[in-house]
Amino acid sequence: MPLKASISRTGVILAAGFGSRLRGVSDDTSLKPLTPVAGKPLLLRTLRSLEIAGCDRIVVVLGHGAGDVQAQIERRYEGDAKLFFALNPHYELQNGLSVLTARPFVEGPFILSMADHVFGDEVMTVAGAHKPVPNGATLLVDHKLNMIFDMDDATKVRSDGDRIAAIGKQIIGYDCVDTGVFVCTMGLIDALDVVFKEKGDASLSDGVAELAATDRMRILDIGEGFWQDVDTPEMLAHAEEVLEQREGISLPD
Repeated sequence: MPLKASISRTGVILAAGFGSRLRGVSDDTSLKPLTPVAGKPLLLRTLRSLEIAGCDRIVVVLGHGAGDVQAQIERRYEGDAKLFFALNPHYELQNGLSVLTARPFVEGPFILSMADHVFGDEVMTVAGAHKPVPNGATLLVDHKLNMIFDMDDATKVRSDGDRIAAIGKQIIGYDCVDTGVFVCTMGLIDALDVVFKEKGDASLSDGVAELAATDRMRILDIGEGFWQDVDTPEMLAHAEEVLEQREGISLPD
């Protein structure tokens, strides 16, 4: 068992979306957070990853299929973290609203993760040891562009030292990509709240841009660490291939 980070924090998992592109890959479930990856549901993998990052309380933000997802996780989760479930009634909107939904459950600095990403323990150890700037946040990024499985789908980042110069799926001149893990203060939630009140919607990238505009956003490279977004059947197959090697498991043909 790998060493956990020494800093105790709250974890937040965004698991509210429809996950339509992954629908049909499993005979057991149509719900993305419960879709097995190398034999283990995505959401259970994310819960374990946040434990590795030192989170002893974890908020899971649900939306589509919330009742079924919560029931399955409560039945199958065997970790030590205290779990809280928050319902985002506007899960058809952008993912920033899921972060806002978690606000009542968050105590101080927190680690934010997407439910549909898998991570090597080394990535989460880096996240757990990091301290963001006051009232700001840090995005973990990957500079190994030649290793990105589906660059078209990736959220690109153009960096300026440890700052973010630009972020988005369509930007040019990028040098790293968003891995789906943030180390945050309440400043990120406040920034998203500002955007939501102005636009009636908010994405995480909007919150990042808001913090970057006031020099409160940083990036942190994961080095040789492994991560993979699991958003399509092709991404799932790639993630399972890597995990099969890393975890020494054997998948059925």
